[in-house]
Amino acid sequence: MPRVPLRDLAVTRGGDKGGNSHLPLLIFDRKNYEAVRQQVTAERVADLLKDEAPGGVERYELPNLPALNFVLIDALDGGRSRMLRFDPRFVFGERLLDLEIELPD
Repeated sequence: MPRVPLRDLAVTRGGDKGGNSHLPLLIFDRKNYEAVRQQVTAERVADLLKDEAPGGVERYELPNLPALNFVLIDALDGGRSRMLRFDPRFVFGERLLDLEIELPD
């Protein structure tokens, strides 16, 4: 099975609510949704961003869009306006898009 980075299959845009960061992952083609859903788990994203999301990661499925939304708990140190780091939401999304998954032939 070919391995491809998520950036070839989807786009993301960061958002925030208080100290949590939201990473919606919008899949371009519905035929790839199931492969992304199966392989891009909350556990895998939590492992990828373990230093940035100390409270863990929750995943919400939005199959009608098709999309997944990841919530990074306590990733923004109490809120974006209180942080000293430069736009971490952008960095989170770029790192997520670097993940590779296998696509069925």
